[in-house]
Order: sequence, then C-alpha cells, then structure tokens
Amino acid sequence: MASERDIFELTGPLHLTTVDWTDVDHRRSVAACLVQGVYIMQRDRQENRQGPNALAPPWWKFFNFDLHSQLIDDADSSIFGAIYKFKPKLDSSPDYTLSTTATPSHIIAFRGTVTKGDAFSRDLQLDLHFVRNILHQSSRFETAIQAVRNLVASGSQNIWLTGHSLGSAMAMLAGKNMGKNGVFLESHLFNPPFVSPPIENIKNKTVKHGIRIAGSFVTAGLAAAVKMKKNHQQRNNAANNSFINLASWVPCLYVNPCDHICSEYIGYFQHRRKMEGIGAGGVERLAAQHSIAGLFMDAIGKESHEPLHLLPSANLTLNLSPSRDLKEAHGIHQWWRCDQQLESRTYRS
Repeated sequence: MASERDIFELTGPLHLTTVDWTDVDHRRSVAACLVQGVYIMQRDRQENRQGPNALAPPWWKFFNFDLHSQLIDDADSSIFGAIYKFKPKLDSSPDYTLSTTATPSHIIAFRGTVTKGDAFSRDLQLDLHFVRNILHQSSRFETAIQAVRNLVASGSQNIWLTGHSLGSAMAMLAGKNMGKNGVFLESHLFNPPFVSPPIENIKNKTVKHGIRIAGSFVTAGLAAAVKMKKNHQQRNNAANNSFINLASWVPCLYVNPCDHICSEYIGYFQHRRKMEGIGAGGVERLAAQHSIAGLFMDAIGKESHEPLHLLPSANLTLNLSPSRDLKEAHGIHQWWRCDQQLESRTYRS
C-alpha cells in the first residue's frame, strides 16, 4: 500500500500553477520535488510498481522535466540519483514552465537514506562513510561525480545539483569537487548532515558562543603549529588555496533548527560573523579551513580527510516553523510547502 506522502496529487506543491524560475521559493520547491522523485523511484523499484502504477513520474513531469537517466549503485542496484532534463514548451498551452535564462537545463538529484527495503544496509554503510569523511572513496560517489563531469563536458549550461540528507552530502561533495576545478554549479542542499557535538542545542547563548570562540582559537592554533612543520607546508598551502578558490561557489543550504542532523550549520556560519565583530576574523578564517580531528591526524603523521562541512560561502535558509518531531524537521516535504516561515542569509568568506 503506497503512502499518501508518495502521491504527488495528495502532497505535492499543486499551488505552483506557474513556475517563475527567478523566484527563490519556486526554485527551492522544484529542486525538493525532484529529490522526492528519486526517493519514489527507489520505492517504485522496491514495490515493483511499473508503468501506469509507478508513482514517481508526476514529481518531475508536473514541472515539465523528462527523466534523462537514473543513477544506480553498483553495490546493491538501488536507484540513488537521477538526471532530469528540462523540456521547454513550444506551443501556446499553459506556460507555467517556459524556459528562461534562469531555467536549469538539467537537474542532478540525489536521495538520502531509505529506512525500508533492500537499500537500507548500503545507505547505512554510506552514512558511516560520511561520518568518517570518506564518502568520496565510495563507488556510489564515483558514479555520481562521473555523471556530473560527463554532463558538464557535454556542454550543457545551467546544471543544478540537489539532494536531501545523505543525498545532499553527495551533491555537496560533487559541487565542491567541481568548484575546486573552477566549475560552479547551482546547488540546493536540503538538511545537509553536519558531524559535530550538538553545540547549537545549548540554550545558554553565552556558553554556546564561548565554546565556539574557544574552539576557533584552538583550531587556528593547531593549524598554525602544523603549518610550521616543513613537511606539511606544501600540503597546507594547497588546502588553503582550494578553500579560497571555492569561495565563489555559494550553495543554497536548507536547514531546520530542530533537526540536530543539520542544525550545526547555523552556528558554523553565524559564528564567523561574531568573530569578525570582536576583531578575530583572521583567527576564524584560519579555523574555518580546518577541523581539530584532521589537524591532529596531520600532526601525528596519519592520513586525514577534509570534513564536508568546511565551506567558505553559502546561502543559508532556515525553516523557523515549529516541527512536531525530528522526522518532520528532517523531512523533505517541508521545503515545498507554502505555509513555512523561512529566513535566508548569505555568508561569504
């Protein structure tokens, strides 16, 4: 029995009778729906819903997209992503998705972890890869980044990346990878996971800010100490340059403060502004490029991997509407609803 949440006609953004590609709310809503389309494709696969019984197609056809291709995980044959191609209307029929310069030609979308069916064990394995900062070593990411590179190499313009939860980590990793090579793709990242102690959940603001300030000084101090070691000089310079080069990429991050999986992004970016305000911007700029764990591994001569959350720039959108529980706060559905209280701010390094 299909869940009502899977059926576009019951839970999709039917209010979007006209899509204005210059409207940030419309862009966000369409990106979220195409991610939902990947989730439903995987559920269609699990439930063997085919042809007219498949529930996924309305999630992209409503916005005049075609399914260009599916991205399949070679480890479990699950559908973890999709490439959608926009199909401009050429006649005088309702033109709610007419092509403009703001219209994406393609959207590459990645789903997050599914908790039911045969894909769960593989998704859980990749969740652990993310926690260990080795998601880039997985075959799923190799499939994803190759698809992105191939589409970029084809000459297609205005390509978007989007994803939810684990899928947003996949999209962010692909976006950073392309950005470090000078290709900046518009990215819409829903509930991106952030591995960190839950500092943002501390109610006492003085304590919370004190912990963050202390962390910045400790991280910056360790970074300076490690950089002094001659055998790390070249590596650190390369890392610093790649971080600076990435500043022109401004991904859109969508975060719910009640979702502890992603809420640390709030403090991560707000803290930078506070450090600038107290005259410690230089310390924070150095600290923002490193993690304590990575610096420690460098110091003892062990291999370390850059945490995914190290971003110089972002447009951060918060959903300040009350959430009943973590499931709702972490869900994808909130991002196309028209009754949410959203607040956005752009942060640049």
